[in-house]
Amino acid sequence: MLGVPYFLAAAVVVAAVGAWVDWKTGQIPDWVTLVPLAIAPFAHFGVTFAHTRNFQAALQAGGFSILGIVACGIVPIMLTRYDAMGGGDVRLLAALGAIMLPMAGIEAEFYAFIAAALFAPARMAYEGKLMQILGNTLALAVNPFLPKHRRREVPTDMLTRLRFGPAIFVGTACSALTHWRFP
Repeated sequence: MLGVPYFLAAAVVVAAVGAWVDWKTGQIPDWVTLVPLAIAPFAHFGVTFAHTRNFQAALQAGGFSILGIVACGIVPIMLTRYDAMGGGDVRLLAALGAIMLPMAGIEAEFYAFIAAALFAPARMAYEGKLMQILGNTLALAVNPFLPKHRRREVPTDMLTRLRFGPAIFVGTACSALTHWRFP
C-alpha cells in the first residue's frame, strides 16, 4: 500500500511518545492517543486518493483504518472491564490500529503482550517479589474451584501493576520492522 513507511514511522513515533509518558507518569494522556485516532482514517483516505485518484480505493483505505481501531481495541476493552489494563493503553492500541491498519496493528498488539509477558517476571525477580506474585497468581487461578471456606483472599495491595506503554512501543517497533519495505 502506498505511504506504508510513513504510517509505520508515525506509529512508532506515537508509540514512543506514549511509552515515554507512561514510563514517567504512569498514564497515557488523551493528546497522545486521540489526535492520531481521529486523524489516521482521514490520512489513509487522503494519501490513497492522492496517489491513485480512485475514490473507492481511498474510501476502502479509510475504512480499513476504522476497522483497525475496532480490531485493535476489542481485546483491550475487555481487559479494562476486569481492571487488567488502563484506558490510555486501550486508546493507544486503538490509535496504532488506525495508523497501521488491522493486520499490522494486531501484530503490534500481540508483540506488545509478548514483551510484557517477558518483562514482568524479570522485573518481579529483580524486585524480589516473583515468588510472592506467583503464589498470588496461583491463588487467583485456583480460588474459583475451591469451596468458600478454603479460598485464599488476595489483598488488592498485593496485586502488581505494570506500565504497558513501553511494551506497546516494543511491539509496535517489531511490527513496523517486519512490515517495512525497503526500495
